[in-house]
Amino acid sequence: MTGKKYVVIIVDDHALFAQGLALLLANRPGGCFEVAGHTTHVEEAASLAAACHADLAIVDLTMPPLGGLVAIRQIKKRCPQTKVLALSGSDDIELADRALREGADGYLPKTSDPDALVAPLQALASGLHVLDRPLLDALLAGSRRTRSELLDKLTSQELRLWLFLASGMETAEIAQRMLVSERTGKRMVASLLHKIGAANRIEAAGMAGRLGLLDDLALQPENGQAH
Repeated sequence: MTGKKYVVIIVDDHALFAQGLALLLANRPGGCFEVAGHTTHVEEAASLAAACHADLAIVDLTMPPLGGLVAIRQIKKRCPQTKVLALSGSDDIELADRALREGADGYLPKTSDPDALVAPLQALASGLHVLDRPLLDALLAGSRRTRSELLDKLTSQELRLWLFLASGMETAEIAQRMLVSERTGKRMVASLLHKIGAANRIEAAGMAGRLGLLDDLALQPENGQAH
């Protein structure tokens, strides 16, 4: 530690938990944390982070009615420098995955010993990401399944198209490479995005990188057929 005091906010509708965590952090030897604010309302989270110039935000994922995912999204949009630790009382892997996709820098179950939250918060503040080991194992397993499922349902032509998208090619160049008209190229791109569940080209590129497909795709033969 360099002696810096990290400003923390807590977004949690369980007042006793929030108060206990605030006391724990405030009384840590070395005084490296300052709990500057707490809110029980999701819609106040981003404003609180901005007002406090928060280094760290601890967010309960299961807050009603909007949920912690909305809080994470809004905090990251308004205060991208604020590191977010998501906490959840459930073992919902999908919820944890969505929290990370919304921008959370770490995830831990809410059943963790409060003392065990100190080291992860210090790691987040220093720029590292923190994940509960069982969650990491589950996410990796899910990623391997997703990769296999995608490869099984895509044709070699669609895999080549995905590579072109991931490399940033425009539709006209893609159509030329695929030996189709630009209109057909647009239709093929839209079909691929729907098939892989990507909202746009940027998300498709991110998925390709995250799933480790780029090296495999680069090896695909370039045997496009005219349409």
